[in-house]
Amino acid sequence: MRIDVAERRRRLGVRHALAAPVTSAEEVASSVTALHSTDPASMVLSAMARLARPEVAEVERALYADRSLVRVLAMRRTVFAVPAQDCGAYLASVQHSVAGPEYRKLRGMIADSGIAEPDTWLASAHAAALAAFDRLEEFSSAELAAADPLLGTRIEVGAGTKYATSQSIASRLLTVMSAEGHVVRARPAGSWASTQFRWAAMHRWLPALGPLPDAAEARATVARRWLARFGPARPEDLQWWTGWTKGHTTAALATLDLAEVTLDGAPGIALADDLEPTPDPGPWVALLPALDPTTMGWKQRDWYLGPHAERVFDTTGNAGPTVWKDGEIVGGWAIRDDGTVAVRLLADVGAEAGAAIDAEAAALEQRLGGTVVKARGRRWTPVEKELRG
Repeated sequence: MRIDVAERRRRLGVRHALAAPVTSAEEVASSVTALHSTDPASMVLSAMARLARPEVAEVERALYADRSLVRVLAMRRTVFAVPAQDCGAYLASVQHSVAGPEYRKLRGMIADSGIAEPDTWLASAHAAALAAFDRLEEFSSAELAAADPLLGTRIEVGAGTKYATSQSIASRLLTVMSAEGHVVRARPAGSWASTQFRWAAMHRWLPALGPLPDAAEARATVARRWLARFGPARPEDLQWWTGWTKGHTTAALATLDLAEVTLDGAPGIALADDLEPTPDPGPWVALLPALDPTTMGWKQRDWYLGPHAERVFDTTGNAGPTVWKDGEIVGGWAIRDDGTVAVRLLADVGAEAGAAIDAEAAALEQRLGGTVVKARGRRWTPVEKELRG
């Protein structure tokens, strides 16, 4: 079965809640499977771009009051906000590709720091952290380091390189133990754009989570969730998005009822019960922030990115802020230091769409209320540099 670019763009608009915004933050996260959250400001902007009533308070309600969305260190060692009911599946699906490597990396740092019997020492530090989580309830990395002399131990990071430094074992343990599902990022200390997270024991934050499911079953669950929102696609798209091995990706897909399809002459896959054409949602435009899950959702991006990759992606492959029209990227945008939003179109979109894009930029500027969002975890894109002067 052949699925053309027009159908894929219609699906993107409808399923990612861009052509038809939704009413809750939970619906937003489900619409894109998981919200990229390494940069908390970008995550909030992604959610607001898909909400019928774009409000920071709606995102904070889901994250901190109801805890129906949970931030986890998961795919590609990236923080995502995921629906609470799927939290265990996302964590279990990356124990091999994220938690395991993070543990081995930390063990190497401990050995480089001259600590004898690093496995035994790390096990003791791990146990001390678990005990401290319960005593502290919500805490910062510094508060965890002060909770036990073992957790305050300084270790070498980047030994032998020009970036060599030292950190408390507590700060490094938080990364490992968040990937394992023991601890979770709580409300940040500061505004919605702050990266200074506090932490909490997962069993306190999300008591219903329970033990993580079987890893193979979890990968099958994640694969189905992703295909339902990003399919049809190529298997390598799923492998890139998850960061799994090719073997794990193939095994997860083998558990699903799939249909083989053709995408621009290349082989692809879709869920077998998901082949009906998508009704035309009508014209739509959107301003999506850097690292948005739609922009970053596939490895093969030509069908929606066109010739604009060098203008709206940074040199390490991270997406900057993008302007969308009817399922394709047509430009980029930036927040200037004075809080204004500037747009640069890279394609002729016509007068009507141009006016709609200008209206979106004005509405976003008003919602920001002077908040300036900087590039975090990435570099400025060429379009951003031009617009920021």
